[in-house]
Amino acid sequence: MTFSIVARSADGRSWGVAVASKFLAVGSPVPAAVAGVGAIATQADANVAYKGQALAHLDDGATASVALQRLLEDDEGRDHRQVGIVDVDGGAASHTGPACLDWAGGVTGDGYAIQGNILTGEEVVQAIQAAWLASPEDAPLARRLLAALVAGDEAGGDSRGRQSAAVLVVEDGAGYGGLDDIAVDLRVDDHEQPIPELTRLLDLSDLYLTASTEDEKVPVTPELEAELEELARAAGARDFPAWVGTQNYEMRVAADGSWIDRKVLEIIRAARA
Repeated sequence: MTFSIVARSADGRSWGVAVASKFLAVGSPVPAAVAGVGAIATQADANVAYKGQALAHLDDGATASVALQRLLEDDEGRDHRQVGIVDVDGGAASHTGPACLDWAGGVTGDGYAIQGNILTGEEVVQAIQAAWLASPEDAPLARRLLAALVAGDEAGGDSRGRQSAAVLVVEDGAGYGGLDDIAVDLRVDDHEQPIPELTRLLDLSDLYLTASTEDEKVPVTPELEAELEELARAAGARDFPAWVGTQNYEMRVAADGSWIDRKVLEIIRAARA
């Protein structure tokens, strides 16, 4: 009922899962990941306990293959399960139980595990793999995962249709304000076109919840500070810091007001034009 890719970034800093299905809110049962530990997708007749168990095994030093073996040997329903795991070093393992509904199968490689069930055919998994391998290794992991998901969907995807999709990426210190490891956690729970909608949400996440790079930072001179105050008041805000807070741009403007993201500057100027 699902197709997914579990992967580690080429630089070894991020781990993530992207998944789509004709199933309500697939982002709830399937993906789990912890930075510096690894990531897992559990699907088909999903055993959601696999998520915590696998991450605990990985955190104790098990490889993806060993963690998978431990999950399966303790589960009488293993023949109905499908699972993909990637460990801290990029080792990958995937399992498709013989009782999973056709078409079901998977493939692994250096840093990735791809699997799906009730698919239109093997070409879905092959398309996901080809897209992953063709994507630039230095691209953000969420973008690589989403590109692979798009390819699988275009190749046929879930044979029953579309309903939900999700992407989860973890990296040390990449969360909101740098206080946790959740770099991206987006879900489309019920939608006619869940993957395009997930793409739209990732674009918004990149704007609101991704820290500005040095190239994107515009120094705030006294002249620009005066302009920003004027623009903020024209927008109905008490002052510019209040405008930043109400518009959710905290990740894109320096707390001390010393710089502003170029895109945010363009947005506030365009609103006044």
